[in-house]
Amino acid sequence: MLALPQAEYWRPEALSEGLRVLQNHSGVHVVAGGTDWYAARVGRPVEVPMLDISAIAALQQIDIGRESIRLGAGVSWARLQAADLAGELTCLAQAARDVGGWQVQHRGTLGGNLCNASPAADGVPPLLALEAEVELHSASATRRLPLGDFLLGPRRTALAADELLHSIVVPRQTTTRTVFRKLGNRRYLVISFVMVAVAMQWDQQSRIAGLRIAVGACSPVAQRMAALEKRLIGCPAGQLVTQIERAWADPASMSGLSPIDDVRASAAYRLAAAKVLIAQACVSLLP
Repeated sequence: MLALPQAEYWRPEALSEGLRVLQNHSGVHVVAGGTDWYAARVGRPVEVPMLDISAIAALQQIDIGRESIRLGAGVSWARLQAADLAGELTCLAQAARDVGGWQVQHRGTLGGNLCNASPAADGVPPLLALEAEVELHSASATRRLPLGDFLLGPRRTALAADELLHSIVVPRQTTTRTVFRKLGNRRYLVISFVMVAVAMQWDQQSRIAGLRIAVGACSPVAQRMAALEKRLIGCPAGQLVTQIERAWADPASMSGLSPIDDVRASAAYRLAAAKVLIAQACVSLLP
């Protein structure tokens, strides 16, 4: 009989216990829903120490306050859909409905999606558009980073070896309307060609007073479209389509994107699709 190696495994219920594991052991792999982690290891025995954080209740809270909304890193996509989230989080709720099939939505977590740091992570564009921050905990300290500083590249984050992603903090934006759009080969169970999230505010004269646009799957890390945002700020509602069409004539409007050719789509197609999705998303938020 073949003897398989036995890996260390922890499944604490208290956050402090999980943090002590990371403090006292090296090379620990943190797993929440495991929907990406296990899929990458099909057919292979687990030979690395694992910290299963799925039983830590402190990571599964949703707190809606007057100044901010705090989403625990262990909150599942299904829970996000079922929660009575504030209106400005519409884009995140829409993304939650597009993450895989229902099995993945019930097991996969928001924090796992961020820590996996895929260029096509569905949760990243909405949270970038919402100007979210991540709160990181270790046994000895707590720190907070803007999401854009947390994500360093494909499968790379600023998370230290002894830290857990505890929560995602979104500032309240009660006058902001948001939307998420995703393009793939089919409706579910698909890695995106392109994703777009838009957060928009209008003033009393129906001009754009605030605008944040984030695009995913078109660069190593999802990107805010700063040049395009700046170009459209102040645009009257009646001129939005015209201004967007003019923006596409200027390559600088899409600066920061560097789509690749792969088996799902060409770089040219991704760039063209991103423009269409941005336009559709913006128009859907007209007052």
